[in-house]
This record gives sequence, structure tokens and C-alpha cells, in this order.
Amino acid sequence: MAFDWFKRKTQNITTSTEDKKDVPKGLWHQTPTGKVIEHEELKANNYVSPEDGFHVRIGSTEFFSILFDENKYTELDANVESVDMLNFKDTKSYADRLKEVKSKTKLTDSIRNAVGKVNNTEMVISCMDFSFIGGSLGSVMGEKIRRAVDYCIEHRLPYMIICQSGGARMQEATYSLMQLAKVQSKLAQLSEAGLLYIAYLCDPTFGGITASFAMTADIIMAEPGALIGFAGPRVIRETIGKDLPEGFQTSEFLQEKGFVDFIVKRTEIKDKVSKTVNLLVHS
Repeated sequence: MAFDWFKRKTQNITTSTEDKKDVPKGLWHQTPTGKVIEHEELKANNYVSPEDGFHVRIGSTEFFSILFDENKYTELDANVESVDMLNFKDTKSYADRLKEVKSKTKLTDSIRNAVGKVNNTEMVISCMDFSFIGGSLGSVMGEKIRRAVDYCIEHRLPYMIICQSGGARMQEATYSLMQLAKVQSKLAQLSEAGLLYIAYLCDPTFGGITASFAMTADIIMAEPGALIGFAGPRVIRETIGKDLPEGFQTSEFLQEKGFVDFIVKRTEIKDKVSKTVNLLVHS
């Protein structure tokens, strides 16, 4: 027949694994509500799903690009990094854990400092990276915040911390807990110098971060739907033996109770921060 060339010579032909073409990773993102969005569209909308408003978790690189004009900034204290001071070991040694996470994230610790302009207003921003051991508070985070505050005082600049953390870093034990007092004392100096401190709480913000400097800012902002608290809801439920209110520990719940000043969408955070600074500092 004329179309014999079109007929399959064998049945159930399959493509070899080597010849299969996978969809490139990172092109699409699916939110918890099932909405699917193309990555570049998500990026253009500050990593907020336009269909359901879900705020995809991002790190310091993305936050700096969102906040600083034309993504221009100078990173401060980039050479300060975590070390294993206690020779700590759980399922693996802390030294190995640090080596692994530094290689994977290309970060030196769970926070980065940068100075630049936000809508032409110069300020210092410290941003936590949850990808680095859960954004945990260790000696380096405390030291970097101390240095950021000193920079603000020296140059008379407002300060902002973007919080996203599971709490204190257990591998540093008391060294981690000491940072709470260290950071609070430096923020007190910032206040005495008459300089503004803004906290922006993202999902999640927990443990010692919430119990200290996340909740002592002059202005406390939070992302919509962010989980914020000290202990998790399961622990609290089991401790008090009662069901928790609907929406417990969300940023909206905390705003209703007076712990958060503003719920600010990430798509609006740059303008909100610059307007707040200009109103409270430059007016």
C-alpha cells in the first residue's frame, strides 16, 4: 500500500528514558491552593500568585531586588560566617551541616545586610534567609545585626529587618540565646539615637525571633497569612488542652490583637516602607 511507511512495525513503542524530554524545572510554580503560575510572571509580581494572593517564600536576593531601586545596593559584612564553636553533633556534625548548607545556598549565614535606596530613601536592610538552617538565630545573625545597627547610627539611617525564621539555632546552644540580649541592647541604642526601626514579618516567624526583636520595632509590618508565634499551634494546643481560635497565629489574627501594625502585601512593601520612613523621619 502507498501508506505502508506510516504503519508501525512493532506494537507498544516506547521512548527510551535517555530520549525523554522533561519539562525544565523552575518554569512553573504551584501554590498550596492549586493555582499554577509561570515563574517569570510570578517574579514580575514580586513572587505573589496573582490568582490567590499566595506569597511564595523568597530569600534575601529576591527581597533586595524588590526593595532597592534598580536592584542596586552594597552588601555589608558579607565575610562574616558561621563556624562550629562547640563541636556540636546531632544526626550529623554541625561543621558538616554548615559546609553542606553553605554549598547549597551560596550563603554564609541566615541573614544578609545591605545598604541602598528605597524609592530614593537611603536605608539599611537586614534580610533573613529561611533556606539557611531555617533562618535560625545564631552568633553570626546577632553579630550582623549589631554591625548593621552601628552602621545606621554612624550614617544616621533608618533600619529594617525582614524576619523569616524558625527561632534559635540549637547547634549553638547558649551562644544563640545570648544574641537576643545582644540585639535588643543594640536596638535600644538605635532608638536612643532617634533612628527608625521597621520589622517585616514573613512566613514563618517563630521562637526567639518573635520573642524579641521581631516584636520590638517602632513599626511592625507583616505579610498576609504569615504564621507568627513563639511555639507552634500543636504544642500550644497540647499544653493548654483547648482548641485554638480560627486563624490563630496568622498575621491577620495578630493585627486584630494589636501585635502587628500593618498587613502589607509584598507587591506594596516598597512603597509602604518608603512612605513610612518619609513620614516618620523626613517630615
